[in-house]
Amino acid sequence: MGQSLTETSPRDDSPTPTHCRVNGAPRRSGHAGGMADPAILKGRGLLLAIAFIPLPAFAQKTPPATDEIVVTGRGLDAPPGEAAYDVVTIDRDRLADNASNRLEDVLRDAAGLAQFRRSDSSSAHPTSQGISLRGLGGNASSRALLLLDGVPQTDPFGGWVAFPAYLPERLASARIVRGGGSGYAGPGALAGTIELTSGAPSDLGPLQLAAAYGSRDSVDATAVGSATLGSGFVTLAAQYGQGDGFIPTVEEDRGPVDRAAPYKQASVALRGVVDLGGGAELQTNVSAFSDRRDRGVDFTQVKSDGADASVRIVKRGGWGWSALAYLQTRQFASGFASINDTRTTVTPSLNQYDVPATGIGGRIEIAPSVGGGVTLRLGSDIRRVSGRTQELYTYVAGQPTRQRVAGGDSLTFGGFADASYEVGGLTLNAGGRLDRWTISNGSLVERPLGAGATLTDSLFPNRSGTEATGRLGAAYAAGPVTLRAAAYRGWRLPTLNELYRPFRVGADATAANAALDPEHMWGGELGLDVRPLPNLVLRATGYWNRLDSAIANVTIANGPGTFPGVGFVSAAGVYRVRQNLDAVEAKGLELDGRWSRGPLSLSASYAYIDAHVDASGISAPLDGLRPAQTAKHQGSATAAWRRGDAGISLTARYAGPQFEDDQNTRTLAGAFTLDGTIAVPVAGGLIAEARGVNLFDERVEAGISGPGVVERATPRTLWFGFRYRL
Repeated sequence: MGQSLTETSPRDDSPTPTHCRVNGAPRRSGHAGGMADPAILKGRGLLLAIAFIPLPAFAQKTPPATDEIVVTGRGLDAPPGEAAYDVVTIDRDRLADNASNRLEDVLRDAAGLAQFRRSDSSSAHPTSQGISLRGLGGNASSRALLLLDGVPQTDPFGGWVAFPAYLPERLASARIVRGGGSGYAGPGALAGTIELTSGAPSDLGPLQLAAAYGSRDSVDATAVGSATLGSGFVTLAAQYGQGDGFIPTVEEDRGPVDRAAPYKQASVALRGVVDLGGGAELQTNVSAFSDRRDRGVDFTQVKSDGADASVRIVKRGGWGWSALAYLQTRQFASGFASINDTRTTVTPSLNQYDVPATGIGGRIEIAPSVGGGVTLRLGSDIRRVSGRTQELYTYVAGQPTRQRVAGGDSLTFGGFADASYEVGGLTLNAGGRLDRWTISNGSLVERPLGAGATLTDSLFPNRSGTEATGRLGAAYAAGPVTLRAAAYRGWRLPTLNELYRPFRVGADATAANAALDPEHMWGGELGLDVRPLPNLVLRATGYWNRLDSAIANVTIANGPGTFPGVGFVSAAGVYRVRQNLDAVEAKGLELDGRWSRGPLSLSASYAYIDAHVDASGISAPLDGLRPAQTAKHQGSATAAWRRGDAGISLTARYAGPQFEDDQNTRTLAGAFTLDGTIAVPVAGGLIAEARGVNLFDERVEAGISGPGVVERATPRTLWFGFRYRL
């Protein structure tokens, strides 16, 4: 409970350092055939090696010291030039107090932030959980750059986000920068950047245990702990959740094949920070997650597992610098089914039985001590991703007859510079980066499982290119009023999934396209921040964005028929191909506000999005239409009261109508939902808690398949449980 949105200067949004004592002196620390993929095995070996880097408990004996040392576990501070951009920070209180206990829901406190579909990670297909901003549409791959402690978090193969990996309670803050071209954060910030920061002991406390039981036999349990050790600290967070799930298909469209969609998910994260002396600290992170979902009919089980490790050294004071290395491994599998029009029979249509992927990279940056009101950031980063999809398809009498293996590699290497200048009430910012990218080893092999010649054996040509992007911004503060202006250019490389993997949703089938070009976005914005009272902040931002070469799923034909890249499509389905559109153009208005007084806080966020497609050639029928999955109106508001461990909060959200498809023929109705939480202290650190999602049981439409079958998002869900704080 407590704060929802906090608009802060970029220098004030860091977590409070952790306080500890050392020797009496105060210190602060704020593949096919089921064989394992060699790349995955190698990656896991590296991950284990990183995991055994000494944590604080095994650090050398701390020598006597009397000077104050700051150990925070954070990266370098955001430059002051961030004041020129539309920045919203979701604080620790709000992250720890949201009704669903899911990160994707709390991030929607910033209106305009959206996934490809409205479902959360208990019921949505993982590949639909890309994240984007500002109404640029999507095809399930993220158009926003998501970072956790500096490490990119989108799936190396598909660009979606494994949201069950993130327990909100282990975070200190989520910082959302709307608008593209963030040079120092890394490539891929097409529509914006979302920076997650892990919590320190001062955020997490020594120990928190929570367990709740809820609707449809759901269980949600979490444990978060931390300890100061010497001149550093260690944190540990774990989460487990499961439930019988709900029936995704709405009642009037259901048939005998429809059933509830259960889920089972878990995550764990271990983090250590060690003081190296001289203002430097070593930060190590190891985390893993397991995700099992079902899509509500037979043959649609989903399995997703992952493990991450990173090492970062951060030096503050004088010439600051940071060096980061990280490794990510992912294993994904998913089944797909074909259902007849009366929903009386279901048969397997595709078994995506193994999708291994690896991401490895690093960055190094320096912050020279320039003086004269100038703040400078210089650096370079690199990220290599590899992966492939392995599938069984063309089922006859319930058995697969063909196998498909497709995948490749991509590499992005770039350098960046970011400069801020402050004089009086004026803040100026200029940043840019130059990236070199390669797409290599792309292949598609399709063969019969029995005797017969190979059906497809394609090796796609390697490609490479160079991208120059950047941003300019200015902010002028005059008393309680700040004026902002910014312009930017961003880019995004197609994911391996977009390039090489076809997919199905119900009766609809979409083919991949190995010739996709990178996306580019130009944009500009004007903003006004007003603080009429010390505890009241109001923000307004108007923007214009143009996304050139936007990647979209373009409808080519209706079934029935056999089509390249996907095979047979029934009369109930449509055939689509991933294509580069000429552009998607979006302009809009974003309003944010927050008021607080003592234990009471109110926050609200609203986004108006006017977007359309510019298209020609094979995509010409889409010209002037609205991008799929883009609502014109989105809003969120939270009222909270908190005093100590007692509190109550209510969150209202609205998402306006939006089109399911590129041709704007299937409309998803708008939806208003209300979530709530309440906490009542019992005794001795024990707190009784109740949480509710979609309290009015509103019908939230998440998708429409070929024959017009509607899928819904989470219905009313209630939990009751206890929390213990040491």
